Amino acid sequence: MSKEQDLQRLLPEGIFGLIQKSGIVIDKLQEIRMNIGQPLLLQYGGRELILNESGQRVKSSGQAHQVTPQEVHETFEFMCCHSVYAHEEEIRQGFLTVEGGHRIGIAGQAVWEQGKLCRLKYISALNIRLASQVLDCAHRILPYLYEEDEFCHTLIIAAPCAGKTTLLRDCIRLLSDGCRDRAGVRVGVVDERGEIGACYRGVPQNRLGARTDILDRVPKAQGISMLIRTMAPKIIAVDEIGSPQDMQALADASLSGCKILATIHGGSLEEIFEKPMLWGKGFKESFQRFVLLKSGSQGEIQGIYNQKKECLW
Repeated sequence: MSKEQDLQRLLPEGIFGLIQKSGIVIDKLQEIRMNIGQPLLLQYGGRELILNESGQRVKSSGQAHQVTPQEVHETFEFMCCHSVYAHEEEIRQGFLTVEGGHRIGIAGQAVWEQGKLCRLKYISALNIRLASQVLDCAHRILPYLYEEDEFCHTLIIAAPCAGKTTLLRDCIRLLSDGCRDRAGVRVGVVDERGEIGACYRGVPQNRLGARTDILDRVPKAQGISMLIRTMAPKIIAVDEIGSPQDMQALADASLSGCKILATIHGGSLEEIFEKPMLWGKGFKESFQRFVLLKSGSQGEIQGIYNQKKECLW
């Protein structure tokens, strides 16, 4: 299905009609925010748009179409295929991935029992992030990630929303399928939050390559161990490492002969090298390549560095 068909299936007729009337190119639409009693907000081409009842762009929230409880309820029912119970586990995590790879964040009232989050009710806000895979964005950097024909342990560093997951996803695809006269290799992906593969019923909606095996919604430390035991990957790929457990699992994977491809939040090499979670784990020094993305941009490479922090590109 096209992105337009996916939206028509997900959104109430009134909301979809407003987007159609606006004249925007739906393929360039990135995000739709629906919050009861608040303006309908669209993220489009890196800018925020507000629409009035006629689908025209306005600057004032007072002139905007206000999202109704019925519109949020209908959208929630559509995205669950009218079976909320079947999707309770995902909803409990605060998001749902639907067919096409689109990811919907959910906010509402949390219900706790015996200290555990059981479910969300009275859904008040939805954030629809539309899937948009950027193919070949990693093509130019791959030659710098090899040394003597061996893929290097690589860490992609970027601030939030700078494109690190997009770059990681394309690296996985190119490594798996093969490129630049290099044969494809087996890649194991642990997709803890479902953002790399955007799996729907276990099947990645994003293109990750012919030799890629993915574990969806599994904690990174556990998933890395599972993949090594069962799928014999040559490369392990994970998004947003952030705990000592993650680092220890990656260190163990490297000792088993796997190469590591990972991302981490950060604004500079210095910030990463000073993160306490990397101290004493013996793996910080094992990374051979650091790909730094420019803050405030979408996927723009600031530099690629080796272990000595020498700039290669």
